[in-house]
Amino acid sequence: MKVLVIGAGGREHVIAWACERSGHEVTVAPGNAGTPRRVELDPLDPSAVVAWCAANSPELVIVGPEAPLAAGLGDALTNAGFPCFGPSRTAARLEWSKSYTRELAAQLGIPSPAHGTFASAAEALSWWRALDRPVVVKQDGLAAGKGVVVPVGTHQTEAAIAALAAEGPFVLEEQLRGPECSLLAFCDGRTAVAMPVAQDHKRIGEGDTGPNTGGMGAFAPAPIPYDIAELTATFIQPVIDHLAATGTPFVGVLYAGLMLTADGPKLLEFNCRFGDPEAQAILPLLDGDLAEIALACAHGELTNELVRWKPGAACAVVGAAARYPDTPSIGDVIDIDDDQLTVEQLVFFAAATIGPDGRRVTSGGRVLTVTGVGADLGSARSAAYDAFDHVRFSGMQVRRDIAWRAPGAMTRSYASAGVSIDEGNRAVSMLKEAVERTHTENVLGGIGAFGGGLDVTFLKHFERPVLVASTDGVGTKVELAARAGRPEVSGMDIVNHCVGDVLVQGARPMFFLDYIAASSLDASLVAAVVGGMAEACEASSCILLGGETAEMPGVYMPGAFDVAGTLVGVVERSMMLPRPGIAPGDVLIGVASSGPHTNGYSLLRKIFQWASLDAQPEPLDRPLVDALLAPHRSYLQTLSAVLDKDLALALAHITGGGLLENVPRVLPEGTAAFIDTKSWPEPPLFQLVRQLAPNLPDSELYRTLNMGIGMVVVCRPDDVAALQASIDEETWVIGEIIAGDREVRLS
Repeated sequence: MKVLVIGAGGREHVIAWACERSGHEVTVAPGNAGTPRRVELDPLDPSAVVAWCAANSPELVIVGPEAPLAAGLGDALTNAGFPCFGPSRTAARLEWSKSYTRELAAQLGIPSPAHGTFASAAEALSWWRALDRPVVVKQDGLAAGKGVVVPVGTHQTEAAIAALAAEGPFVLEEQLRGPECSLLAFCDGRTAVAMPVAQDHKRIGEGDTGPNTGGMGAFAPAPIPYDIAELTATFIQPVIDHLAATGTPFVGVLYAGLMLTADGPKLLEFNCRFGDPEAQAILPLLDGDLAEIALACAHGELTNELVRWKPGAACAVVGAAARYPDTPSIGDVIDIDDDQLTVEQLVFFAAATIGPDGRRVTSGGRVLTVTGVGADLGSARSAAYDAFDHVRFSGMQVRRDIAWRAPGAMTRSYASAGVSIDEGNRAVSMLKEAVERTHTENVLGGIGAFGGGLDVTFLKHFERPVLVASTDGVGTKVELAARAGRPEVSGMDIVNHCVGDVLVQGARPMFFLDYIAASSLDASLVAAVVGGMAEACEASSCILLGGETAEMPGVYMPGAFDVAGTLVGVVERSMMLPRPGIAPGDVLIGVASSGPHTNGYSLLRKIFQWASLDAQPEPLDRPLVDALLAPHRSYLQTLSAVLDKDLALALAHITGGGLLENVPRVLPEGTAAFIDTKSWPEPPLFQLVRQLAPNLPDSELYRTLNMGIGMVVVCRPDDVAALQASIDEETWVIGEIIAGDREVRLS
């Protein structure tokens, strides 16, 4: 059929492409440098569009952008007898009036944030102060995706309110937390059929930082823990039913922007058309005929059978002009190696036109979108970014972390990151008997303890001295340290990890032996690692006695290294921990960690594999790389006074296995631990992990990561005040000993 597509952006380019691949004759008005059969029509002049249709007889008109719909183009076309895929001006009010949308959502019971509509700054400031929570400030009318400010702090909020008040009516909304997603549906006035859920990336900067844009990239389908049919029934169908009942049926695409909060999905906004760049990520996955679907919607004949989707995923990445989103550079020549692009790599133009010399040049902010299609999101994402090797224009801005939240959202267990705690426990069980055959009566701590203990009474300045040894490695954190160029962190990590492991038996460190291995030795790297070890040893009054450096080509990847070590400490036998007599009613005191320490990095690397390490996404208080590479802290000086005053019944070092696996290691038979997870402030990095991996159960989080508690002290109830006073930092009562079978119960 003959199809007219209204608009000039990347969205309209992909709509035209989707119609053309089904064999339709497509004209785009006004189009851009990449669209077929362009015609110079003003989309905001309904009479001119209708006149062109009268002369050219298109069998279908698809309206791409929101402004023509708000100008009544849908009404004009329908009244003139041309099938239009796009709602009437009245129905499109859902997008061009945010205050109307909020009123309607409240009327229909659609989950939404607290909100208010205002005409003056004074009134808005009063409402915001009464709300006493962060807000989002939105222009009431259309703003091309940029009339939204997410301020931080009092000064920014007041400035945003003042700025938007000067533009006209505006809306304040409670600032929600959680991942966003875009739910789009084909609608014929009565029926709604959902598309794959997409996730847009509005901010200009990596890690979702910086000012809002029209969208710097999107991917679909987005991994969300909700059924699409249920979301459609909650957010889309009630609106379709309401508009049908009031005589203004909605025909076109209804787009619900959702935030997946801890309290469930909530509505951020409605749009009345395909999103941009969501369309570029969704339509390449369509297995049906877009024009046929749109025509069925225009005639009120949409069925589920018409809408089919290909397996796999698509990732759309925007290339924006220099200085966007402020005043973008225009007229820059766009060079594309078209012959180098594969069928999995698609380029859709937006702000591009043909220059005087016949070459494509930039003409606005978001210049083009590259979409990669693949069997899964990883391959689709690689296809998109590989294509940018063949796309060039001066000052091009490309976010390199599109879909960075997806790995966390797809993670449901630590095992999915390639590490199984259960398999590790099984290995310990299998080798336990063989190891214990080598023990004598003087071995006081066996396999499964934090370190081995040996009665060595020949240490004459002790009455009954016990040597406590710990051997450990840094694990996959070394890969991150190597990639970030911070090998010294691994040196500090291994020493302080081993210090903690002997400290839990009451021992003070005596000496440390190190092991460093790499594919190819680099003297500066070895010096940096050993320098970190020396610094940590000095802080713990421990001698760095010696070690081994191994060169192992073919075993380690180029540039990678590994670090391990053994620390030996000593304790008077009568002062060893844990003490006998731990019983229900005893108290658990939590001492803060400095970060993930050295555990859970297989999980963390998966969650952040597409994130920019230099970015600082909320709620982090420092760049992501600094949060992830905070060295494992030493608890020796912190807990020395506690041990000297004999206030601790036991210490549990929260290492691999988290709180769930480590606290039980110090419990006697017949006891368990109750831990209140709300009793200490969750550090920003762990908040971000929880946000990015909403499908990861709490049991997995507290079994994999320390979640902000690096050491747990067990003490008598009467000693709590003295113990906390002996520690020169804030600590928290996080739980108590209860009756049970050596387990941890979380609340």
